[in-house]
Amino acid sequence: QVQLVESGGGLVRPGGSLRLSCAVSGGIFTIDAMGWYRQVPGKSRELVASMPSDGSTNYADSVKGRFTMSRDNAKNTFYLQMNSLKVEDTAVYFCSGPIATMTGRRRVYGGQGTQVTVSS
Repeated sequence: QVQLVESGGGLVRPGGSLRLSCAVSGGIFTIDAMGWYRQVPGKSRELVASMPSDGSTNYADSVKGRFTMSRDNAKNTFYLQMNSLKVEDTAVYFCSGPIATMTGRRRVYGGQGTQVTVSS
């Protein structure tokens, strides 16, 4: 059973930093790509960072230069380093991506999310 578990969220002051983690486990064959999304109540989910299988990264304009996505292949864990946080970065952050399992199934899996609150 594939599971994605996000962690690292919390309350931080404007200008501060957080590092989110997305640990992927459970019968994984390949992780084809991964994205970090965020959602605020009443608004649509926003893709803030993504990493295809070649390890390159793409960022939303709203976070470019402040957020960095990385991956630890040995741990099947993805990270989102968030610096210079702004109040408008407040949201629930999710990781989600297409994963192929050892049983031959391939679909998009996602985690439950972690709350990031930026406030003074």
